Amino acid sequence: MASDPKMIPQTGLLSADANQAAALAAYGGVLTVDLDAVIANWRKLEKTAVPAECAAVIKADGYGCGAGQVAQALAKAGCKTFFVATIEEARTVREAVPEITIYVLGGYFQNTGEHYAKINCRPVIGDLNELAEWDVFCRRTGWSGGAAIHVDTGMNRLGLTLAEAQAIIPRINAGDHGIALVMSHLVSAEQLNNPANAKQLAAFRGIASEFSGVPATLANSSGVFLGAAFQFDIVRPGAALYGVNPTPEADNPMQPVVDLKARIVQIRNVERGETVGYGGTWTARRPTKLAIIAVGYADGYFRAASSNDGTRGAEVVVAGKRCPIAGRISMDLIAIDITDLPPNAARRGHMVTLLGDGITVDELAHHFGTIGYEVLTSLGRRYARVYKGGHEVAPLTKPEPTQAAEQPSSPPSTEQPTAPPPLPS
Repeated sequence: MASDPKMIPQTGLLSADANQAAALAAYGGVLTVDLDAVIANWRKLEKTAVPAECAAVIKADGYGCGAGQVAQALAKAGCKTFFVATIEEARTVREAVPEITIYVLGGYFQNTGEHYAKINCRPVIGDLNELAEWDVFCRRTGWSGGAAIHVDTGMNRLGLTLAEAQAIIPRINAGDHGIALVMSHLVSAEQLNNPANAKQLAAFRGIASEFSGVPATLANSSGVFLGAAFQFDIVRPGAALYGVNPTPEADNPMQPVVDLKARIVQIRNVERGETVGYGGTWTARRPTKLAIIAVGYADGYFRAASSNDGTRGAEVVVAGKRCPIAGRISMDLIAIDITDLPPNAARRGHMVTLLGDGITVDELAHHFGTIGYEVLTSLGRRYARVYKGGHEVAPLTKPEPTQAAEQPSSPPSTEQPTAPPPLPS
């Protein structure tokens, strides 16, 4: 079991296990990420997508699970291609795993070329202006690291229009174009019978077929389960890797990845008729025993999961039994009704489970009024973070921040390549 070195300090006076136990005692909550489960989920997706390559989306710090640790584990398992959102995220992943392919979904901005070249990652280009700026950088420096083209087939968010994509086909056919991937993104892949899926598939198949020799990718987590027609050369699952159900109309085929526990800081009794928490919205209907735990909405446990006199909120596992939240969730604390537990089953200092032990990411998302993606990416930084499995990932060092603007002190190469065919006017 490996721990985040910034969160779990070590001393030379105790054993490793004793050091970890002592360090964890200083935190109100412990977030455990099961890297073996991440690997198992990736292999499940890989098997489903054969013969397509299975990449991994690890943006937003690996959906809150730690991008560097997840990248190390998946790379050791055989994953070769990763997607992130920003150059900074790419730097973190490159620091963790030197020999992989990284695509940056956020696109290319003028004066960022040196940063892409320095860490050898590829921008996902979704606008003709971006493509022109990328070409200028490549001509000036000789950089030939490649880029992806994003084509919009219905999301209306990022991407070249179909007409714009069609207009650059002559450039692709001319060769030496530097385009390593063509991609689009599904709007409603989690809905098996949504007609948007077939419409997007037809549009993407048509344009991708004209990008001769360029690998294509369309399927996200849910798209993997839409069938072989959607899988093309590469699939790029994200949330499913971390245990979110990619098939909400059926049972979840993924293993849970995250376990979240919080510490009881106080046990107290309230009389029948007394209220609990801000606003006094929850009233004890009997003499009630409460456990107060050291996690709140500042830690990513949403206030929307509160309970009141008319609505039951989320539940927490205490001493092996589900117990309801009592009253409003506050910034740092939650009250749990433990009246039905045996005497002394829960004590000050004991840990309770907020996520895990049968409480899934998707269940918590329901109580939060959101989706599993937001639950995972909202998990706070006040937890002690513990990693288990994954062939014991190595401790990570934080990379130096990028500069705000391009300062080409030494370009990647002085060799000038043959200029690619001009963009359409």
